[in-house]
Amino acid sequence: MARIAGVDLPRFKQCLIALTYIYGIGNSRSKEILEKSDIPLNKKVKDLNDDEIVRLRATITEYQLEGELRSEVQMNIKRLMDIGCYRGIRHRKGLPLRGQRTRTNARTRKGRKKTVAGKKKATKK
Repeated sequence: MARIAGVDLPRFKQCLIALTYIYGIGNSRSKEILEKSDIPLNKKVKDLNDDEIVRLRATITEYQLEGELRSEVQMNIKRLMDIGCYRGIRHRKGLPLRGQRTRTNARTRKGRKKTVAGKKKATKK
């Protein structure tokens, strides 16, 4: 099992797919990394030899990944909240940021609310 950037890559998957298990690497970046390190895209992780793994690690160090990337994203969100811009306020309130409606369909961001039955009005006699 190859361990790269603190992540164990799945042994029986192709390198192109296995690299996407690392936070910050998607399909296009995975393809770019494999091309830079001269590894065939369809080669399985279990078939990589030590030399290829070393080249892969060396190529990956050029990118900001995993913990470093997560902390940068959190700092960006904190900066938005500190300057008080619209997106920062939406982050602070836990509401959708990108113009989605909130009257309905914002359950993922707002959380599940319990419905409360309306009170009956007391009748005057």
